Amino acid sequence: MAKKKVILDRTVDAVTTRDEKEAAGAKARLVREAVQKRVAEAKAKAAEAKEKAAEARAKAAEKAAAGVEAKSARRERERQMQERAEAKRHIKAKSRVYVVKSGDSLSKIAKEVLGDASRWPEIFEANKDKIKDPNRIHPGQELRIP
Repeated sequence: MAKKKVILDRTVDAVTTRDEKEAAGAKARLVREAVQKRVAEAKAKAAEAKEKAAEARAKAAEKAAAGVEAKSARRERERQMQERAEAKRHIKAKSRVYVVKSGDSLSKIAKEVLGDASRWPEIFEANKDKIKDPNRIHPGQELRIP
């Protein structure tokens, strides 16, 4: 009987070890799956972070481009304003000055200087700062002729 007991003990030990090995293997599988799950989550978070970083870079690039466009537009407006001011100065410098004589009217001046009496409103518009009423001009007034 002693021999049977030894064999049974060995069998039980073998079975017990097998169960423990299976349990250890299952536990290792669970641990491995948990680790793989964590790795997958970490990769997903890293990918999401990369996406957010790319979006942030794109937004920053858009802001920079918008800033450059705004500067360019501002410079263009300033250049156009300078051109207009220069054109106005050129027109003023180019315009002639007529000194009103006794008996003159805007239509008479327009006929003499511009060749057409109906162009008197041009003279009036050019001298609105000096002439309040187009029917009343005074000898000695200096009028710009456009």
